[in-house]
Amino acid sequence: MPALGALRRLAMAPSLDEVSFAGRGFSVEPNARTRKLEAVPQAVVTGFEWGIEDRTLATTERRLSLVDPEVQGFAYEGATMACAIRDVMGPGKGHRTRDLLQGGGKRHIFLNYIGIGFAMAKLPRPMWKKLVPDLTEPEYYPAMSWLCVDGYGFDRAYFDTERWVGGQRLDTPYLWDGDADYFQRAFDQGVGRALWFIHGGHVAHVSAAVRAFASARHGDLWSGVGLAATFAGGTTAADRAALRAEAGEDWDDLAQGSVFAAKARHHAGFIPEHSRAAVEAFTGLGVEAVALLADDTAASEAGAGVGPAYEVWRRNVREQVRTSAGALV
Repeated sequence: MPALGALRRLAMAPSLDEVSFAGRGFSVEPNARTRKLEAVPQAVVTGFEWGIEDRTLATTERRLSLVDPEVQGFAYEGATMACAIRDVMGPGKGHRTRDLLQGGGKRHIFLNYIGIGFAMAKLPRPMWKKLVPDLTEPEYYPAMSWLCVDGYGFDRAYFDTERWVGGQRLDTPYLWDGDADYFQRAFDQGVGRALWFIHGGHVAHVSAAVRAFASARHGDLWSGVGLAATFAGGTTAADRAALRAEAGEDWDDLAQGSVFAAKARHHAGFIPEHSRAAVEAFTGLGVEAVALLADDTAASEAGAGVGPAYEVWRRNVREQVRTSAGALV
């Protein structure tokens, strides 16, 4: 199919080898834990390949349904990326992304937004406004559309590490969800997630990488680290204790990212043991408790001077985990 082939060339989809840690040139020791982390970007690529090549969305969804539940959400990230690219680059007004989010992808809505962010990294900015379906119902968590910017930041850091991590470059602000000032903060949350993979979950190396950035960026970076360590795993009990200690005064940002990861796992209906262990280590609470906490603290409107509803939500979560930690002392 020539049209799909052109779309694929436009997207410049990396191969499975190219997204591996060795393929990216990351200094990561090959072992069972790092190979498990390495499977995450490979699942994304697999989902993208299906989403960009399949004639029908139904075929893509059947394939996605066969993916192991632990990495299924990542495959949906790739498929969502593909659908977003096909929608904006194909003939007419595409609706594959909307259909995916309303269909089998609904359980993975948080990761779907990240997948849209991956598409942002492949498309010129004037096209970004067409990428997110207008799904404003609470069940689609519209405030979480900032995860698109998170996904974009992850992509930049993972695939152009020297510039965005080594050079600590700041991105040009973009008016996302009516707030250009928050764009860099959401971007940094994605960079923090990428650091977890770039360093293969090595706590000392991840922590040093965070501290190398300007201190004003640390909180959002730690939030991304907490989300990745909880959702993707790759830690031992000692690692989790060390990570919380390394976060220091920003431990509540680490915990906030962990809460969002646990909420995403809970929403998808599959909670691996590593996610349970991480959220308990970072917050002192269980998955079901933090999923309820996330729902109870969700903000429907932005607060004056504190950013978009997404940031109000994040701030509320941080306050609640600090309160819970105080009650446990």
